[in-house]
Amino acid sequence: MKKPVLMFAIAGLMLSSATMATTYRATNWLQPIHTLNSEPYQKFAEELKKATDGDISFTVYSGGTLVPAKATIQALRDGTAQLGIVYPGYTPAELPLNNVLVDLGFLVKDPMAAAFAYTEINLANKDLINEWKKQGVIFAGGYSTPSYNFMCAGSIKSLADAKGKKIRTAGGTQTDWVSSIGGVPVSVPIGDVYTGLSRGSVDCTMAEVPNLINSKFIEVAKSITRLDMGTVPGAIYVMNQEFWKDLAPEDKKTMITYMAKGQADQQIAYAARATEALAMAEKEIQVIQPDQDLVDALHAFRTSYIKDLPAEAMEERGIADPSGLIAEYTKLEAKWHDLLGTIDRTDSDAVAGLLEKELYSRVDIDTFVIQ
Repeated sequence: MKKPVLMFAIAGLMLSSATMATTYRATNWLQPIHTLNSEPYQKFAEELKKATDGDISFTVYSGGTLVPAKATIQALRDGTAQLGIVYPGYTPAELPLNNVLVDLGFLVKDPMAAAFAYTEINLANKDLINEWKKQGVIFAGGYSTPSYNFMCAGSIKSLADAKGKKIRTAGGTQTDWVSSIGGVPVSVPIGDVYTGLSRGSVDCTMAEVPNLINSKFIEVAKSITRLDMGTVPGAIYVMNQEFWKDLAPEDKKTMITYMAKGQADQQIAYAARATEALAMAEKEIQVIQPDQDLVDALHAFRTSYIKDLPAEAMEERGIADPSGLIAEYTKLEAKWHDLLGTIDRTDSDAVAGLLEKELYSRVDIDTFVIQ
């Protein structure tokens, strides 16, 4: 009886080792309910595992349970995680060029086009590719939030209302904008905003509309001001280099297909969640249309901002003149806006197919760089 028992034990150990060898870690500092987790991570992991018969299986660690947001790049570099979401605003010194693109988000009016333009430029621009390579990671896909609005424990309707208000921002341009209207920019992680609004440590937050639901701000905010203040882009898929190097070619191709699908799902779901959140806001909190002086102040800020951005980026971020990068991104955003006009933007398969055809089909599967 000892021999069969030993054989079963060895077989079980081999099975366990094989399972461990193909189960990877994905880190996402947002909660599972958040659109940038539920679609491109939770759903993505399930579909990818099924498509590869378990060859690529991810355990998704949410809410910063594996590593906090600011430590994500380091965790991906050292192999603590193989896949993760990176917001460049949390690591400005490490990703100065990407933070110029984050600054440009303040001017965005088409979030889906912005997400795909951000993805393409990071896969094609040599300086951006080297920026990620210097950090020891591989960029594989981007995102863009829907438009940012003010969400307040009180209210902001006019320029005068903003003066002295403690307003949480995502950094960069948002900080400059809030300062320009007399507000007091506050830098706290998005996960601390709910408590801040409820306890009064912040008066308002600048946040994408879906965060009324995604981060449950509708429970603590009394109003939302419908002043569209751009979007925030970032990297939804950043990978450990060794992980990608060791994948079989067919698994790489399959993963690329599902990353395209994940980005399509996230942007479609983000837009739908924004619509849902606004409908909920109409019933539960005050929905404010801003006074003209606040609209005019935003227009004036944007006009001067884009003019001054290259010089300010050079001074503040210690980089060479980014005018070429800004022009390249602007052209790509317009390109993707036009491309998306040729399909049904609410059809996930159509959007993912467009991404694969126009972008990922041009990517070298080993280097993850557009050829």
